[in-house]
Amino acid sequence: MNLLQLRLPLSLFFLVVSFTNHLFYLPKARAYGGRGDGFIRRSGVRFTLNGSPYYANGFNAYWLMYIASNPSQRYKVSAAFHDASSRGLTVARTWAFSDGGYSPLQHSPGSYNEQMFQGLDFVVAEARKYGIRLILSLVNDYDNFGGKKQYVDWGRSRGQYLSSDDDFFRNPVVKGFYKNHIHTVLNRYNRFTGVLYKNDPTIMAWELMNEPRCPSDTSGSTLQAWISEMASYVKSIDRNHLLEIGSEGFYGLSSPQRKGLNPGSDMGTDFINNNKIPWIDFATVHAYPDQWVSSSNSDSQLSFMGNWLDAHVEDARNALGKPLLLTEFGKSWKDPGFSTYQRDQLFNLVYNKVYFSAKRGGAAAGSLFWQLLPEGMGSYGDGYEVILSQSPSTANLIAYQSRKLYLIRKIFARMRNLERWRRARGIRDGGRRIGN
Repeated sequence: MNLLQLRLPLSLFFLVVSFTNHLFYLPKARAYGGRGDGFIRRSGVRFTLNGSPYYANGFNAYWLMYIASNPSQRYKVSAAFHDASSRGLTVARTWAFSDGGYSPLQHSPGSYNEQMFQGLDFVVAEARKYGIRLILSLVNDYDNFGGKKQYVDWGRSRGQYLSSDDDFFRNPVVKGFYKNHIHTVLNRYNRFTGVLYKNDPTIMAWELMNEPRCPSDTSGSTLQAWISEMASYVKSIDRNHLLEIGSEGFYGLSSPQRKGLNPGSDMGTDFINNNKIPWIDFATVHAYPDQWVSSSNSDSQLSFMGNWLDAHVEDARNALGKPLLLTEFGKSWKDPGFSTYQRDQLFNLVYNKVYFSAKRGGAAAGSLFWQLLPEGMGSYGDGYEVILSQSPSTANLIAYQSRKLYLIRKIFARMRNLERWRRARGIRDGGRRIGN
């Protein structure tokens, strides 16, 4: 429903006008408090916070735990959160994994690096200070930071015959290693806050895997079974937090009419079936048109992005009945002919799609760009980084979107409070005699 088409009472109409007139005023994100338990929940196709709709304008910063594991470098995490909160960003997605290799979180199955874990503790504590919620991803599909390949290698070292990295999704021993990691992270006692992760509302959601793919089974059955098993396991430990898959949004056999939208070959994923699993609370989608339709021009990439988002927002509402979060998108400065204007066009398209869906009560619940860096971290750049202090036009777009989503939330909250007042007044007046 379009808020602007509602028949609002006069008092609420002036409230909307007042909000619109103050659209450029952007309060900084604040540490949470107030009524309610502070956990972000799901109600139909919306996120809610303490009963009111919640919309996410956020960013990715995969590196937070790694940097924070060195106490002398923690100021960079604080700087990133400060930069983000000053533009109204309220959600950060980051890694809660680093498996094997140099300075890992998990040396070997069940053996953890306490220094790295305390880095993640600091990230959670610092995010709370700046009023930022976290989406914590639990493993990678790719080799970076270990990923499913490292788990399969651990399985082989324990005598398991494994012919493919996709055996991560099938082998009981390897799945046991991953379940142990889930159990360890969810039950982690934070050294800074004194709160178990599974009880901390700073964490918005758990993510099963960053961009899961199983190309060895394009029917989708392997990945479907794995998601169902692992989602059930997460919920057996933690009912407080939302849970999502981490998928890119590729369509599968359940929606052949949509498969033509996929930018590449089958990856063993199925956007509809995967997200219908009851323990999955919301759907995710990623979008990199400069990679996925790289041979096209900027206008064609924008067209792809618009069609990609429209389809997923529609399906999230009509086929899934769940919120949709765009958890990765961006444009690289390494693209031939790149200009900041092109990146701003992409951000503006995404932000408008989210905003117009949100104000109509649709399924688009927010977006997170890839990736935010504070000044002095250029070595972590991959082409998609946004350094807010060096990108004023992009930073202004981000802040403007934060403000618009904040105002929608406030309007819905006021409408809800007004309806409560009317009901309460009706109850009080119900027994009153009028006349003789």
